[in-house]
Amino acid sequence: MQQYEIVIVLTPLLSVDVAAEAIAKYSKLLTDNGAEIIQEDNWGLRKLAYPIQKKTTGYYHLTEFKAPGDLINKLEVELRRDERVLRFLTIALDKHAIAYNDKKRSGAFNKKPKTEEAAH
Repeated sequence: MQQYEIVIVLTPLLSVDVAAEAIAKYSKLLTDNGAEIIQEDNWGLRKLAYPIQKKTTGYYHLTEFKAPGDLINKLEVELRRDERVLRFLTIALDKHAIAYNDKKRSGAFNKKPKTEEAAH
């Protein structure tokens, strides 16, 4: 099984509950088809880099998961059919990205180096 990361941008016209329901639908689709969700991160309402369908903001949600390759096509077809989804991007992670995400989750980047702690 390959490890993936997907960012989904939902339309800002949705309420927070409806946006959470939409994300739950895709998380359930993943788990029902044999994927293992490693981490989910809701970024909330953010400004878009450029307008999409005359909208300047969107609900962002990041999901990191392990899944068989044939599931990605099924997931992306469902995302394309959903009018609540403005954009999505699925990325297959290589060993370096997986190591980086593991360090980020463990909080290794938030720790100060020992030389800075000794100076203070």
